[in-house]
Amino acid sequence: MRSLEPLQAPVDPIEALRRVGFLLERSRQHSRRVEAFRGAVQVLRDLDPGEVEQRVEAGTITDLAGIGKSTAGVIEQAVRGELPDYLVTQQEEHGGALVEGGETYAEAIIGDCHLHSDWSDGGSPIDEMVLTAVELGQEWMVLTDHSPRLRIANGLSAERLSRQLDLVARIDDSLGDAFTLLAGIEVDILDDGSLDQTEEMLGRLDLVTASVHSKLKMGRDAMTRRMVAAVSNPRVNVLGHCTGRLVTGGRGTRPQSDFDARAVFEACAEHDTAVEINSRPERCDPPDELIELALEIGCLFAVDSDAHAPGQLEMKAYGAERAERLGVPLERIVTTWDVERVRSWTRG
Repeated sequence: MRSLEPLQAPVDPIEALRRVGFLLERSRQHSRRVEAFRGAVQVLRDLDPGEVEQRVEAGTITDLAGIGKSTAGVIEQAVRGELPDYLVTQQEEHGGALVEGGETYAEAIIGDCHLHSDWSDGGSPIDEMVLTAVELGQEWMVLTDHSPRLRIANGLSAERLSRQLDLVARIDDSLGDAFTLLAGIEVDILDDGSLDQTEEMLGRLDLVTASVHSKLKMGRDAMTRRMVAAVSNPRVNVLGHCTGRLVTGGRGTRPQSDFDARAVFEACAEHDTAVEINSRPERCDPPDELIELALEIGCLFAVDSDAHAPGQLEMKAYGAERAERLGVPLERIVTTWDVERVRSWTRG
């Protein structure tokens, strides 16, 4: 995974808007601002060839629904061959390294086992997530939208997931050898440790990331049994954000769940289930001491973005820094493996 080089003039208006959206997401700015630029991209993509230039010359670009003052300014300057001022500002303020350290590990990370699209609670279509991953130098990703019981996140029923799998297959076929899009899910771990999706649908997926999203204050013994049951399930490949904690961000903070981490990680090691190093700054999950425990026990790891927008895919840099600092061997990080090795692991 690499960082994107700053854009230089001349720049296509759509690419200028995409890059602004990416930088806004990367720096965790307000979602409404992001939506304005991402929406403007789609408006321009729906226009006939040459219409953008004609409207800029006629001064009617803001007559289009979804094009406001800021997005119009970017479009107009790009059409005139200039590097838009708004883009310059974002590149100067938010285009630098996300974190100091972890560069070697970040470069080695070529995959992602946990990310979302607008099919559940993500902000962008699947193809935009894929395009950005390609630009970042990734080689593969697993689409893991939510399962049905997480209604607040528009979780996928078996019927919706089936339709998504058809789309994933079409997108992957169109990519040739350049990139691989794998079919997956972030499945809820239910109270008894069972999984929130049918066995038939889980069997159709390339990879399953399983996470606890409900009853995070469950008693220690019950939570331990719940998590051990899930990571021991042969359908589960990755244990997502295992403590459920929040350490910063707009949703406030939340303490980590109470469970016997040694018992859970020993089950992960026994059943070849990777422990996720969730790279989102508001999660930073697991905490360092639990990564060290999982490392001692012999677990595999997955440095994942948990991205809900294209600009968040690069957040794996935070997880890479932690993995390097804590001495996690690269060969035990499944997101550094090539896609065929990943497929062999999940099938095994």
